[in-house]
Amino acid sequence: MARLGTAIVYGIVTIFLLAALISFFLSLILKWTDIQESSLTWVIFAGSLLSVFIGGFVAGGKGKEKGWFTGGTTSLLFSFIVFLFQFLGLEKAFTLEQWLYHLSFFVAAAIGGIAGVNITASRN
Repeated sequence: MARLGTAIVYGIVTIFLLAALISFFLSLILKWTDIQESSLTWVIFAGSLLSVFIGGFVAGGKGKEKGWFTGGTTSLLFSFIVFLFQFLGLEKAFTLEQWLYHLSFFVAAAIGGIAGVNITASRN
């Protein structure tokens, strides 16, 4: 059980670090070019999916078993943290669109967790 918790923490930290890094580069693009934020909607979503997939991959690799569960739990914890920030900080609940985004994050992280378990198992 401790290994699962540690794996999920590694996954969450990975997601937030990658999200911060992607946000930094996208903010530089917005600052120094004429591109508008509305034209980067799909790029932002793809970067988010990639971050969550890699976070699930890291969690699955650290957990070494039950990849879909480890990745999915990582995604659920990520969604819960985002929800708490939005609800408590901004006093807004998730919209239907956000629920769909987070559902796709769950799927991406679960697939990442499966891949992480299988790739680390094949290395050993």
